[in-house]
Amino acid sequence: MKFANTSKGLLLGLALLLATSAFAAANKGSMQLQDPVTVSGKQLHAGDYSVKWDGNGPNVELSIMKGNKVVATAPARLIDLNEKSNHDAAVVQNNGDGTKSLAEIHFSGKKYALAIGNESAGMDGSGSSK
Repeated sequence: MKFANTSKGLLLGLALLLATSAFAAANKGSMQLQDPVTVSGKQLHAGDYSVKWDGNGPNVELSIMKGNKVVATAPARLIDLNEKSNHDAAVVQNNGDGTKSLAEIHFSGKKYALAIGNESAGMDGSGSSK
């Protein structure tokens, strides 16, 4: 009897751990920048970055990392896409002053993307303003 109760407890704990790990993995991704871009006033050089975000609703806090170091944070919004992205993609917007800003991040095989910045509330899945 004790063994059965202990086994059930271990099984429940393992299931909870796996569910938590799966959820945490869903809040991570990667991107490659071809050109320098600005994110929340921080200049990011061309290269490979990892991203993670915190939050449950459509509004999240994005962290962009180079290695284990956070190089930029920004408010972001999870947006639904009409179809899964074929690859990871960083969507860049050209600014009037000749600089570029990160506008969206798309993730391979996912039907959602992150719209970056405060203006992201008015964006749709195509990256254009509503």
